[in-house]
Amino acid sequence: MKFQPDTPLGANVVSRHEAGRVWIAGVPFDHSLIVPWSGPVQAWGAASLAELLPAHFERLAALRPEVVIFGSGARLRFAPPALMRSLIDQRIGVETMDTGAACRTYNVLLSEGRPVVAALLLEAAAPAAA
Repeated sequence: MKFQPDTPLGANVVSRHEAGRVWIAGVPFDHSLIVPWSGPVQAWGAASLAELLPAHFERLAALRPEVVIFGSGARLRFAPPALMRSLIDQRIGVETMDTGAACRTYNVLLSEGRPVVAALLLEAAAPAAA
């Protein structure tokens, strides 16, 4: 019987997610981030869909992934195609889903050894009602 790890060594695995927070390899993040299949996790610099600019997606294209999994926050929302022009021009696939689903999908693709990047919008949780 052959044994092998579910994910490649050194890969950035999403180990947990909840509203407004994600753990990558056990390290918590509470801001939007870029999670490449390997290498450093990076702050993405946009706290909401309305703050996204073409430059945000150009950073993703520069990583040269096969596919980008875009986590749009607590609910599914699509970024305007004009923002993703750099990805489209380089024939990099983009899949959009809510951030929880994006985390799960990213991990599946990562376990297959695919060059995948998760771009996760992590919006601040709404304050509890008084």
